[in-house]
Amino acid sequence: MFAGLPELGISNGEDLKETLTNCTEPLKAIDQFQMENGILLPTLQSALPFLDLHGTPRLEFHQSVFDELREKLMERVAIIAEGKDEDRYGKLEELLEKSFPLVKMPSIQPVVMQVLKHLPKVPEKKLKTVMADKELYKVCSVEVKRQIWQDNQALFGDEVSPLLKQYIVEKEAALFSSDLSILHNFFSPSPKTRRQGEVVLKLTQMIGKNVKLYDMVLQFLRTLFLRTRNVHYCTLRAELLMSLHDLDISEICSVDPCHKFTWCLDACIREKFVDGKRARELQGFLDGVKKGQEQVLGDLSMILCDPFACNTLVLSIMRNLQELLSQESLPRDSPDLMLLLRMLSLGQGAWDMIDSQVFKEPRLDLEVVTRFLPAMMSVVVDDHTFTVEQKLPSEEKSSLSYPTTLPDAFNRYLQENRVACEMGLYYVLHIAKLRNKNALQRLLPALVETYNDMAFGDIFLHLLTGHLTLLSDEFGSEEFCSVVFDGFLLTSFSSKENVHRHTLRMLLHLQHKVLPSYMETLMKTLEPPKQVGFISIFINYHFSPLSVTKTAKE
Repeated sequence: MFAGLPELGISNGEDLKETLTNCTEPLKAIDQFQMENGILLPTLQSALPFLDLHGTPRLEFHQSVFDELREKLMERVAIIAEGKDEDRYGKLEELLEKSFPLVKMPSIQPVVMQVLKHLPKVPEKKLKTVMADKELYKVCSVEVKRQIWQDNQALFGDEVSPLLKQYIVEKEAALFSSDLSILHNFFSPSPKTRRQGEVVLKLTQMIGKNVKLYDMVLQFLRTLFLRTRNVHYCTLRAELLMSLHDLDISEICSVDPCHKFTWCLDACIREKFVDGKRARELQGFLDGVKKGQEQVLGDLSMILCDPFACNTLVLSIMRNLQELLSQESLPRDSPDLMLLLRMLSLGQGAWDMIDSQVFKEPRLDLEVVTRFLPAMMSVVVDDHTFTVEQKLPSEEKSSLSYPTTLPDAFNRYLQENRVACEMGLYYVLHIAKLRNKNALQRLLPALVETYNDMAFGDIFLHLLTGHLTLLSDEFGSEEFCSVVFDGFLLTSFSSKENVHRHTLRMLLHLQHKVLPSYMETLMKTLEPPKQVGFISIFINYHFSPLSVTKTAKE
């Protein structure tokens, strides 16, 4: 406990023990020890007997003085560090040399840690001592740990890894949340709100102003994104940069070539729309990538692969297409639309680019613009024509029935092209938001086969199930239930547990609306084999025969 005192020429318990062992007059020896090691203030000696009269132990007195002096010393260290004296760090290093031998003494340790905290460059020998001792490493400040981490990537990785895992768990929990609403979904929180999350704040604090640590975290994120294809790592990459931007950490923001692009895109995400002015700014950043610096495209593509960025881009594309339709203009004639497609394509190709290390913008298939988009717009026109037809007086109506098939180009590109598929999925969400049952029944079966099974991804299913609550009354129809469940969700639930879970999430909210006979069939279909797991527990708890019968009666 008192290790280090002899090195500083200060007596400790062992010295007192030796003195008492070898002396002939113990009381005199004790008085002598107290004189030599007590507070060296002559006027204090005559005052101490008064404390004895009040029954105050000497230990209590000395401890209170010690605590007061320690606080004053720690305050003084902070004042020296924050001052403008050119030799301020020299003074702190001198104090460190004197106090470091006592670093394991609990009463002195806070002073040593305070000195270490305020030194911009702690002597390497001291850093190694702290790093080698688990207890010292645990109690040292993040400022000291940064100096240790920057030369120990593995140790830093051990500290960061649990946070990255926690971040992914939180994102997936949000996607499978039992709250089902079109108003409060995965994309509802604003960028600034998301940056107040525990993981982002902790990582920001761990990095501080240290560019080396920031680069390490980015490398961890790229590696994990490559290993898992999990797009939430792309979200964290953007959130981390913008969190440092919020704190005005210019040491990092000024050297990250993606900073201004991310800042502009962040404003678009906040508005959930890319307007013309910001679109031109973003285009300027993309066009400004110089020869020899193409590697920055890898980071830009990762930022555009963030689901929040992707959501904003596709919503902007949908809005753009509606304007083109009202103006009777072609998609290929809109520069804003072409830029949005270019950014969507760059984001969708992030994994391939980082994996191949070929930093070149993916070429957008022009047939997406000349074939797929016109086909999708023809579906919009079909729907609009039918709606207008229904509003005509009966004598002016034709025998037009609502189309049930989709253009071949629409189906083909939904299956073969990643960008086209993303737009097709968002068009389905747009239709559901409009509560357009006919169009939804026409479109849902086409989603059984999509590029890379994108229609069965968690983000789309999270949004779709929320949007379908707007059509809750339609679930009383066997035809509509058949399209939603038999025609789409149940086609893959047995091979994809996430589809099973999203279906149950939706049924939890809509069970009282679903046709009772159909609900009974659904429960038998969704019942898992004889195994205890999340789905089995979920069904048994929420959908027991008693609860289904009860809600059906209600």
